[in-house]
Amino acid sequence: MSDEAPIATPSIATDADERVRRLGDWDDASLRSLADEHGTPLFVLDLDRVRANYRRLSAAFPDAEICYAAKANALSDGLETVLDEGATIECASAGEVHRALAAGASGDRIHYTAVNPPRADLAYVVDAWTDEPDLTITAGARDTVDRLAELGYDGRLCLRVNPGVGAGHHEAVRTGGDVTFGIPADRIVSVAESAVSRGFDLVGVHAHVGSGVLDDEQIDAHRRFVDRVAAIATDVDAAVDSLEFVDVGGGFGVPYREDDSPLDLAAVANATRTGLSDLDARLVIEPGRYLVADAGVLLSRVNTVKETPETTVVGVDAGMSTLARPALYDAYHAIRPLARDEASCVDERELVGQTVTGPICESADVFCTDRSLPRLERDDVVAIGNAGAYGYEMASAYNSRPRPASVVVDDGDARIARRRETLADLTRLERGRPDGGTDRWTELTRGSATDSTRIPEVGE
Repeated sequence: MSDEAPIATPSIATDADERVRRLGDWDDASLRSLADEHGTPLFVLDLDRVRANYRRLSAAFPDAEICYAAKANALSDGLETVLDEGATIECASAGEVHRALAAGASGDRIHYTAVNPPRADLAYVVDAWTDEPDLTITAGARDTVDRLAELGYDGRLCLRVNPGVGAGHHEAVRTGGDVTFGIPADRIVSVAESAVSRGFDLVGVHAHVGSGVLDDEQIDAHRRFVDRVAAIATDVDAAVDSLEFVDVGGGFGVPYREDDSPLDLAAVANATRTGLSDLDARLVIEPGRYLVADAGVLLSRVNTVKETPETTVVGVDAGMSTLARPALYDAYHAIRPLARDEASCVDERELVGQTVTGPICESADVFCTDRSLPRLERDDVVAIGNAGAYGYEMASAYNSRPRPASVVVDDGDARIARRRETLADLTRLERGRPDGGTDRWTELTRGSATDSTRIPEVGE
């Protein structure tokens, strides 16, 4: 069977609680068949679950524009799925804008929201704007507004403000209070007035609380964040009288641990609506993780089992180059072995403290430390949960290990959505283009564009 041919797959998962899919809700036989067919490591994304998550969020925010944060998972099949559901796409880079356009998004369904955008990114997006004039660009610094003006851009502009309030599951993702992100609140009105006076079509104010908002304390922080953004947006609107929308970002959390409760989405929605009730502007939200995290798993195969006095070390063929979150954030991901066949039951295995590690030559390459799991054996396939968000997107070829394949499951059929990299792929880019030619992106990164979007070199 070719990689492109659909595979008849039994129901890939059952959702005991529609608000959350636990790792145990996935069907062992279906996942094992995918691992056997396509090898490991392997990312699996269930598009039906993506749709269900989108519709639940849409029901909670019926009047909001749902702008999917492509950084969570930019797989083309996923982008096409959320576009079909009615989403717009939030893009953090020129590459994500390119992906959104390739997936069929028109300019009015693209928000470019970059942080400290490189010159080639801005030039590429301004190029795209000439063909898609309804595209919206968000600037998080006065300097970015100046750079856009130098490129000849005077289209739809949104300003990102730093409200000084943040929340989230880890300090590295609490963007709302991080000075890296957004224009300081006490300067936003002057930047807005300047942008309008220079001919920009100022249409929105944007801020982002952070990522992984889940418990009551974080929801309270989200409430304070929305109140603060509403006050700032009110001041901006009073000064320029042009705001179409207020974008409060995403940050909607999903439970990674088996005993974590799902997000009280109604509480978040009510807090958001209440905070913005006095503004005559459309609400925009930017979910990423919420739509795709529990729609995906990572499959990996056990290759080594080593007993030590401290713990049993279990080596698998996925590593920190495949799923970076445990090494980067000390993030928890549920792990369980799949039953080898219908006659076997992993729940009958002895529970043993085990440290699951990858093949990367780094002590940080650990998925869990001394976690109580059914005793793992060589050639077991293990499933790692909540891998649909920030899995492949953060993957790399570190240690010269090719990146894995991705499979999507759609209405009972599975298909390869992204092929597995090969060893030849690792050196392919080092050999240059056979014809010695170049392309638009290469020109932009060299600063050699010849039209109005060229950014002058330093000193010109």
